[in-house]
Amino acid sequence: MASSNDRRRLAILLGPVTLFLGICFIGPLGVMILFSFLEPGLYGGVEWNFYHWNYGRILGWADGEWEDFDPVYVEIFLRSFRLALTNVAITLVICYPAALWVSGLRSKWQSLVVFLIALPFFVSLVVRLFAWVLILRPSGFLNASLMGLGLISEPIDIIFTETAVLIGMAYVMLPFMFLPIYASIEKLDHSLLEASSDLGGNPLQTFLRVTLPMTLPGIAAGAVLVFIPSLGNFVVPDILGGAKVLMIGNLVEQQFLSARNWPFGAALSVMIMLAMFVLILIYLWRLSRMEQARS
Repeated sequence: MASSNDRRRLAILLGPVTLFLGICFIGPLGVMILFSFLEPGLYGGVEWNFYHWNYGRILGWADGEWEDFDPVYVEIFLRSFRLALTNVAITLVICYPAALWVSGLRSKWQSLVVFLIALPFFVSLVVRLFAWVLILRPSGFLNASLMGLGLISEPIDIIFTETAVLIGMAYVMLPFMFLPIYASIEKLDHSLLEASSDLGGNPLQTFLRVTLPMTLPGIAAGAVLVFIPSLGNFVVPDILGGAKVLMIGNLVEQQFLSARNWPFGAALSVMIMLAMFVLILIYLWRLSRMEQARS
């Protein structure tokens, strides 16, 4: 059993971290949950009255007198989930072959490529997104290049569409998908790949039966890391989607800053957090099942 000195030392080590999480994470989270059950003030802020209709306005049990159910909120939720899942698929298709290729390079070249993939983090996200505005707008680099090559006769309307939002989110989230997959591929036991080849397996069979199953944890981790920020993202849709592509993150921003309906914005935020919490639980459950299958 641990002695009193060990417990005191553990308390000293964990105390600052616990205090920091309590103040900077649990505290704001508790305030957000509390505000989601309060009545919105007439001119902003909150009234300290219990008011569960904020959730009814989203889910359909609004009182019909002060709050009305509007299916537009469900549509925004579904659109956000669809775009986030599509972004996961896009980044996976791009990053998995790239990670396989990088893992076959020499060590010094691997380090260089990984550094180049992480390099955009050194530049402001807003600056990078406005660069995409210059690329995708009707008079931008993309349309000018396609028209110069004779591939199109008039500019393609890409900016302020879902396509532009997906391009921007995929660009921003690529490192979050690449790094877990690359780390998983680096841990592959190459003797198993050689054994598969010796037993007559062709490259496709080796990939489907050895490489892919052994890298599934990296794929799952990358999918979670990409999906969660994509679901609540509001910067990319705001800059590349304009007013035409509204996601749940933009709706939360509007409720807090423009509409000044803090309780409803808090309820939307809690709904996002619940969805993410469920997804993380599913991911951890699947991860434990895979670990049990291996053992």
